[in-house]
Amino acid sequence: MAEDAGQASGGTHEGQGGDGGPAVHQGPGGHGGRASSWLAVTVILLGFTIAGVALCLGPNWFVFWMGAAVCVMGGVLMLVFRVFQDIVLEAPRSMSGGTGRGVLD
Repeated sequence: MAEDAGQASGGTHEGQGGDGGPAVHQGPGGHGGRASSWLAVTVILLGFTIAGVALCLGPNWFVFWMGAAVCVMGGVLMLVFRVFQDIVLEAPRSMSGGTGRGVLD
């Protein structure tokens, strides 16, 4: 638990290492991720777009199911690349100079 808190304050990025264990990458935090994770997300987005356009153009069911197949391939890529282990840990954000009150308070 203390190890997790130390990683959270350092802004580390954990992903799947080449040996099967977690790999810790030092970085600024944020919405980063491995290139393989973004590839899987891009494939799913491409399939969703193909299927959506096919529904608007007719509907063209053959192209729709091709887009659905591309989405499924992206899902398989997500499992292979272990996207859900691609976690970004960063320190909690603090309000600097504020009173800690809400907008309507």
